[in-house]
Amino acid sequence: MISTRGRYAIRVLIDLAEHRGEAFTPMKEVAKRQEISLKYLEKIMPLLSKANLVEGQHGKGGGYRLTMEPEGYRVGDILRLTEVDLAPVACLSEPVNTCPRASYCRTLPMWQKYYEMTLSYFDSITIRDLMQVESGGDYVI
Repeated sequence: MISTRGRYAIRVLIDLAEHRGEAFTPMKEVAKRQEISLKYLEKIMPLLSKANLVEGQHGKGGGYRLTMEPEGYRVGDILRLTEVDLAPVACLSEPVNTCPRASYCRTLPMWQKYYEMTLSYFDSITIRDLMQVESGGDYVI
């Protein structure tokens, strides 16, 4: 399951993309528009900033802005940053599968394919794509 942090990070990036004509967007404005608590956003923004997805500025006229065009942000990259793990089963969570059943597990190929499809799907969607979805469209986050 995708966490609130992951969903909110995507919503914040969409909001910043939609308001990118402004120099820096105050988090108070984003919080109000997205109906997300400012305290929660204050936990998400350093993560996005450290990953160089947003640039922040303190003081008067401060806030955040995107560091690239909306098509440069893939949902898969954002979720890999915000989520502890996207693997559907524990044995795929580590770089090397240490499950004692891995060599003869009948379900492992199914889980591997599901995981690959999920990552591929999220990597195929950009913030630009999500900006273009009208209300009631294909993407709901």
